[in-house]
Amino acid sequence: MEVINENNNYSREDFEPQSKALVPSNIERYGDHYSENKLTAKLRKVAKRLGGKALEALLILYYVMRSPSVSAADKAKIYGVLGYFILPIDIVPDLLPMVGYADDISALFWVVNVVWKNITPEVRAQARAKAAEI
Repeated sequence: MEVINENNNYSREDFEPQSKALVPSNIERYGDHYSENKLTAKLRKVAKRLGGKALEALLILYYVMRSPSVSAADKAKIYGVLGYFILPIDIVPDLLPMVGYADDISALFWVVNVVWKNITPEVRAQARAKAAEI
C-alpha cells in the first residue's frame, strides 16, 4: 500500500472521480446484481489490475455498507456501484486493456465521495487489512 500522508490515511480528494461522465446515471439500479460471493470472486480475479487504491476503495464501500448507521439511500448507491463493478457488461467493457475499468473506478470513487461521512478509521483499517489478504 502506498502512503498518502504521515498517518497513512486517504483524504476525500484522493477519491475524486476523474470524469463524472463515466459514472452511470442512477447507479442504484445495479444493486440487483450485487452478491457477496460474486464480489469476492471478481476481486480475486482482478485485484492486481485494479491497483491498491481502487481495491481499497471497493473494500471501504463494502465495510461502510455493513454499518447499521448508514442511510438506506447511501446503501443503495453502494449496492449499485458494487453491482456495476461485478457486471461484465457496462459503459466501457472490462475486457478492453487499460481503459476497461475506467468507468467502474470512476463510479466507485464518486460513491466514495457521496458516502464519505460514513467512512471511519475502523472501516479504513478493515479495508486495508482485507486488501493485504487479497
